[in-house]
Amino acid sequence: MEFGFSVEDEAFRAEVKAWLDAHVDVDQDRRTWERTLGKGGWIGLGWSEEGYGNRTASLTQQVAWAEEYARSSAPPRSGHIGENLLAPTLIAHGTPEQKDRFLPPIAAGEELWCQGYSEPGAGSDLAGIRTVAVCEGAYYRITGQKIWTSLAHEADWCFVLARTEEGSRRHHGLSFLLVPMDQPGRIEVRPIRQMTGTSEFNEVFFDGARARVEHVVGSEGGGWKVAMSLLGFERGVSTLAQQIGFAEELGRVVRAAVESGAVRDPVVRDRLVRQWAELRVMRWNALRTLGGSAGPGASSVAKLLWGGWHQRLGELAMEVRGAAAAVGPADWAASAPYELDVLQHLFLFSRADTIYGGSDQIQRTIIAERVLGLPREPKGVV
Repeated sequence: MEFGFSVEDEAFRAEVKAWLDAHVDVDQDRRTWERTLGKGGWIGLGWSEEGYGNRTASLTQQVAWAEEYARSSAPPRSGHIGENLLAPTLIAHGTPEQKDRFLPPIAAGEELWCQGYSEPGAGSDLAGIRTVAVCEGAYYRITGQKIWTSLAHEADWCFVLARTEEGSRRHHGLSFLLVPMDQPGRIEVRPIRQMTGTSEFNEVFFDGARARVEHVVGSEGGGWKVAMSLLGFERGVSTLAQQIGFAEELGRVVRAAVESGAVRDPVVRDRLVRQWAELRVMRWNALRTLGGSAGPGASSVAKLLWGGWHQRLGELAMEVRGAAAAVGPADWAASAPYELDVLQHLFLFSRADTIYGGSDQIQRTIIAERVLGLPREPKGVV
């Protein structure tokens, strides 16, 4: 299955490419780049509403944008959590006042968001969260801890799932709160240093942090429905752009295999061909999902496919280079703290691919229970 791009779509693609060629600046910091995208109207193409300074585009045009962005040398996005997760959730569940307050700054690239879901004792089992929010007049007072919070160190706001009903359990009594991050003494962000030496993830501690009562999305106690709706927006057009990046990484691995001579090994050649073939299958599966013909559980299948594929690619990247894969730069000791080349970073970062964004075990449980109709897994059993 392939998307059929119309003449209008190809004209849109050409416009996208021309704009990116004219505006991408490799020396531009990520927050400034978000504002540049906002001025061009390129944030929020997939929103079902316009009038917030954003353009709107058809599904095929969104695919064209995502693919051309992935092919360009544009910086990684800092605003995707607000644009692709919170904004569609507000459009579906927010009040007119919430939309008017929060959508324009997202579309302009002025306000960045992070997601306050996972906790130390409630990662994949999201219903087990213990962060508490107590209503005190015009505000909720929030106490608790979140973890693996992507880009929290850069974010202006955080959407937080917290327990607002005392004594509630599991998915009952939760609320979806919009929380400003600039609350010194009430919110502390601690970066988590990864094997790669980078710190995209963070721990976030709430010690009496405040959220306005009018910034509850949906109803008080109805946060589980809103949170699950948001997760439904998590996998979409961006998966096709992700695969453009995967194809570039596969090309690097192939070149490394040629340079090291590993490509002469028939087993290595077979594995490289398998990686290429599986990447094509993932594209067809993503297109089928976007077309609405994939059926229930499709997003879980997609996560299982790309998580395992990318992890195997990282392993193969090290194998084709042999012992050289474990060697750092000549000035390794002077690095701060050390630098990885592209393929070393691929290997180390991809170790987490089968965990973050919903672990493989959780995805298999979703497929088993919601698609195959198998008995539910008992909760609280180790």
